[in-house]
Amino acid sequence: MNSTTAPPPRAPTRSAAFENRLKRRYAAERRFKWFGLAAILFSILVLGLLLGNMIYKGASGFQRAELEVSIDFASSGLAADPRTLQQPGAVQLLELQGLPQIVEAAAVQSLGEQGAAQLSSDAWREVANDIVDDPELLQRTTSVWLPANGDLAEAMTGEVAPEMRALANRLESRGLLSERFDGGFLTRSDATDPQQVGIWGALKGSILTMIVTLALAFPVGVLSALYLEEYAPKNRWTDLIEVSINNLAAVPSIIFGLLGLSVFLFIFPNMRSAPLIGGMTLALMTMPVIVISGRNAIKAVPPSIRDGALAIGASRMQVVFHHVLPLALPGILTGTIIGMARALGETAPLLMIGMRAFVATPPDGFTSPATVLPVQIFLWSDEIDTGFVARTSAAIIVLLCVLLLMNGLAIYLRNKFEKTW
Repeated sequence: MNSTTAPPPRAPTRSAAFENRLKRRYAAERRFKWFGLAAILFSILVLGLLLGNMIYKGASGFQRAELEVSIDFASSGLAADPRTLQQPGAVQLLELQGLPQIVEAAAVQSLGEQGAAQLSSDAWREVANDIVDDPELLQRTTSVWLPANGDLAEAMTGEVAPEMRALANRLESRGLLSERFDGGFLTRSDATDPQQVGIWGALKGSILTMIVTLALAFPVGVLSALYLEEYAPKNRWTDLIEVSINNLAAVPSIIFGLLGLSVFLFIFPNMRSAPLIGGMTLALMTMPVIVISGRNAIKAVPPSIRDGALAIGASRMQVVFHHVLPLALPGILTGTIIGMARALGETAPLLMIGMRAFVATPPDGFTSPATVLPVQIFLWSDEIDTGFVARTSAAIIVLLCVLLLMNGLAIYLRNKFEKTW
């Protein structure tokens, strides 16, 4: 029996042209990789510069110039028992007993006439609040740090008259003037003096506005997404509705402000600048985003879930609300929080409905006059007083922190409840 030997395999041959093309392809892949890495590094650098600039400018916004004043309350003549100081008019009672004059006299004794003249005109109110918080202060002598006026605060960092700068240096050398952390910046409301401003009024207005926005946009948006995806027939009308929703998601926000101005304020003319009107206006802007994200989340639920539920006798509504909606809810919540974060940073539509008023006290409810944090930042940035520059940067830092928390919550909900199929 004859046996045949298989021929040896032929070595692959590569032409010079093939090798050149291969080298060019590999070189192009390496360039693409480096270009992508460079783009990421550039984005990180720009973000770092932005955050660094905000932190550098805003760090001083959480501080203010304060003067140390020693006050002898025991011999001041103030008389108020702790029960009286718990009443709503306690500050006015202390004012009637001469607390402003007592603080002024103590400031003259501690700082001299020139230094006392640089004390903020409302400094006595902080002393009154300290007494209300701790009535035992009336029985002893204590040192309190009180806000200086804008001129003295600017003398510590800016270009001012030589006399004011000399006064600031003299007080600093005696340890009576210092830049101190201003916790009241987070608890006070707007004011004309940058030493006395705070963001709580605007932040509370933002919270109330977001509550109204969420209460209106979330249920309507989710139900609309469920209807369009699960119940609506596929025809020209539903196609028109889908196109309209997609277009509404791309409409500039100021258009929604014009709509709120012409519709909501026409219906509720006495609620200008109220969180209720602002929330309804932002709900119109947020609703298309919730509908689109909700439909995408509902589409991601496998058809086998629906088929299995129908196979065991579930009704159409039970399939949707007992199976499809719970599985799509993480994606819906993620899209909702991202849409709410966008609404939180909006300024233009709220300016159109008048939420740019000077509000010195936090709003009491959804129908009280209010402003929101982005509008407050916009108004402070337009102030002539240079003391508002640092305050504006500090408010921006607070707004960025709130936005980061909201986006972090969206990521947490997505990772916690996301299902893999």
